[in-house]
Amino acid sequence: MGYKLEGNMLEACTCNAICPCWVGEDPDSGTCDGTIAWHFDKGEIDGVDVSGLTFALLLHIPDNALSGNWRVVACVDDKATAEQEKAILGVYTGEKGGPVADMAQLVGEVVAVERVPITFGIVKGKGQLKIGTHLDTEINPLEGPTGRLTTLHDAALSVIEDAPYYVGKADYLKASHPALGLNLDIHGKSAVQGRFAFET
Repeated sequence: MGYKLEGNMLEACTCNAICPCWVGEDPDSGTCDGTIAWHFDKGEIDGVDVSGLTFALLLHIPDNALSGNWRVVACVDDKATAEQEKAILGVYTGEKGGPVADMAQLVGEVVAVERVPITFGIVKGKGQLKIGTHLDTEINPLEGPTGRLTTLHDAALSVIEDAPYYVGKADYLKASHPALGLNLDIHGKSAVQGRFAFET
């Protein structure tokens, strides 16, 4: 039956704004650590409704993002039922194929899968993301001289043609996970937020 997922995603990490991974370049410090989160405004996977849920990765990218070997902790919204969790993980492990499988193949190791409360409250590059006790970040968009929000189009990691990705900075990014070796307390680093649509 496949899947159809629509919503908002956020990437926040240790790179300076804008994270070079978005355009296929090497991370500023050689590695990139942080999170990618997807909130499903509308979603169905093999007939299972996942609307309103969020899935997130805590991640360590050891080199160029497109080279793979990512180490991740998969965080499933604790509001998900067992059926919804299985469906979401089926998509994000690449088992269900389609466009998400292209990203899933970049992951070299899933360090852990955890159910945690996730708060995703971000619109047009402004808002807050919380992933259990593991991560907390608040972001704000950059603005041009006329007050228009700075946006990114047609980047290597963009997924909707003509949909803007809002370029911003995290006022703060606090993240920790011992199994991933993640321990961050940083300010003013990259955050990019935009729409996604995945379908098979």
